[in-house]
Parts: sequence; structure tokens; C-alpha cells
Amino acid sequence: MVLVYLSIGSNLGFRYGNIRSAILEINKFASLYAISSVYSTKPVGFLAQPYFLNLVCSIKTAMDPLQLLERIKALESYMGRVPMFKNGPRIIDIDILSYGDVLVDFPQLQIPHPRMHQRNFVLTPLKEIEPNFIHPLLMITVSDLLERLYDVEEVVSIGETIQVDLKELD
Repeated sequence: MVLVYLSIGSNLGFRYGNIRSAILEINKFASLYAISSVYSTKPVGFLAQPYFLNLVCSIKTAMDPLQLLERIKALESYMGRVPMFKNGPRIIDIDILSYGDVLVDFPQLQIPHPRMHQRNFVLTPLKEIEPNFIHPLLMITVSDLLERLYDVEEVVSIGETIQVDLKELD
């Protein structure tokens, strides 16, 4: 089993419910390990859209990275994500941030996520659940990555965590 970190976000519909549903579905094909608080963040790139809710979670899985990506993309589609345009609004967005210490460079998948070290909305919740996380390519701690951010967009905890009934995780 490999420890994997995922970023999950939503800015359409009932954002909190979308993220919660995604977590419950992910737990059907991987073992949920930790979930950060939920954060509100402004969109990146295309600004004329609603704010996002984001979190980071960790899972354990026996799937290889491409199998995991396939399951995640199927889940996004199942939940109603329709490809629009880069940085456009989405009902759900799930990114693989890291996969153990494995480095992956395929056209459809790069691990670690190529922009994770530039995104406060990823690093802040990641630090919350794993303050000792070390970026597998840059070999820098999440705390140091946060200190080095040059464009610090506001990331505000909404004071909520995703509440999941343990019975739902069976």
C-alpha cells in the first residue's frame, strides 16, 4: 500500500457536498487516511467564477499511479464534471499531489503535481495533515515551500471539516 496525497476542490453547486461525496466514493477504491479542514479560495487563472472550496486528503492504495488516475477521472465524470476550458469552473476537481516517493512523468500524469509547490490552497491544507511532508522532487518541506511562495493568494479555513460517518467508510 502506498500513501498518496490528493487535492479535492469544487466551485459549482453544493461545493461542500460535492467534496464530501467525492471522499466517500474515493474510499470505495482506496483507504482514507487523513482529511484536512475545508478552505475557501479564489479561483486561479480565470477569475470570473465562484470561489472554490478545497481540501487535501491522504489515502492508501495498492493501485499504480495510472490506475489511480483512471479511477479519479471516472469519478469526476460520474459526479458530472464536464471538460470546459483550462482553469474553468468545475463541480469537482481531484488532483494527485504525490504518490509515495514515486516520480511520474507521462503526458497524462505528472507526480508530484507540477504546480503544487506554487499553490497556497494545496500547501496550507497539506501542512495541516502532514506538517513533515517533503516534496519528492524538490526535497523541501511543506513549511519551507509555504515560506517561499511569491504569490500568496488568500486561503481561508471555513471552520469545517468533512464529516464522514464511520459506517459510511466500511
